[in-house]
This record gives sequence, C-alpha cells and structure tokens, in this order.
Amino acid sequence: MSALICIDMQRDFLAPESPLCVKEGLACLPHVQKAISNARAKGLQVFWVKREHDPSGIDIEWTRKHLIEGGGAGATLPGSQGAEFAEGLLPLPEEHIVVKKRFSAFFHTHLDLMLRRLSIKSVILCGVQTPNCIRGTAVDALGLDYEVTVLSDATASKSSLVQESNLEDMRCMGILTKQVSEWARD
Repeated sequence: MSALICIDMQRDFLAPESPLCVKEGLACLPHVQKAISNARAKGLQVFWVKREHDPSGIDIEWTRKHLIEGGGAGATLPGSQGAEFAEGLLPLPEEHIVVKKRFSAFFHTHLDLMLRRLSIKSVILCGVQTPNCIRGTAVDALGLDYEVTVLSDATASKSSLVQESNLEDMRCMGILTKQVSEWARD
C-alpha cells in the first residue's frame, strides 16, 4: 500500500516576499495539485506535512532563529497566513496532517507510526524544498525501509541546478524519481 506525502506547500515557502520563499516553488504547484488529485483517485492515503514553530523560537533551528527575532515574518508561526497551505491546496477531512519542526517529516513526529498503522510500504513525496525537506524525508523513509518515490516535477528547489543535483543524488541512493504523469500511469 502507498501514501502520498505533500511537504511544506505553505504560503511562507511560496510567497515571493517571504524570507523562506523557494524560488521555483510556485512553478511546481500545478504538478502538486495533479499529484494530489491522482492520489485521491487511486484511493491512496494522503498526508499533509507542515512546518510550524513556537513564537518564542524555542523549537526553531539556530540557523532560522533570526526569523523569530525579527518579528516572526516568514517563520511559519501557528495561525499565521504564512503557515497556511497554499491557495488551491486543501486537505480533506479524512486526510492526515503532520506538523514538523525540522527538515525531515519523520524527525520527532508520528508519521512513521501512522504509516505503519495503515500498512503503508511505499511513500510518494511532493512539495518543497528538494535539498532540505524532501531529501531529509526521503532519506529517513529509505532508512525506515519504505520504498520511496520523489515526484520530480512536483518538487522544487531554489534553482534547476540544485534540483537536478539532489534528484540525481537520491537516485544514487535507490530513491525513485518520476514525473507526475509517469507516476499517474503506474
């Protein structure tokens, strides 16, 4: 059984004015929407992963602490517009939301427990940003013995060079990469 995991498709990661903006993030949004539609049509479990941080900054990486100290703009604070999923992306009531604090969706979350409870053996990843949260989640999933597929056109990085380099590195680890249209035909 498989599950689609949509990672960090939040306003703070897509809005050009946000300090966390992933430059190519908006370009992958239509592909993410197609991936979600296809997953639902296939009857797959859909997981929505979002990053949120305590306004005090106690749980944010030291490399991002300045975002909190500067008033919180772009820090994916709970209840903020920036922490909301991007326009056009709306989890259904039966879908699962996982809140994370670090790059990997598995690090200090219940994601692995939920996947195992649902007898999931294979995960398909989409979202942003490929070298950080997608890659961190993919590598952890591989280490936890999941079959991992990264949807190359439904993920994004700050540049095409960074995107392609990371996809190639993940392929060398045994992680599959496919475009949404190819995956939809499987």
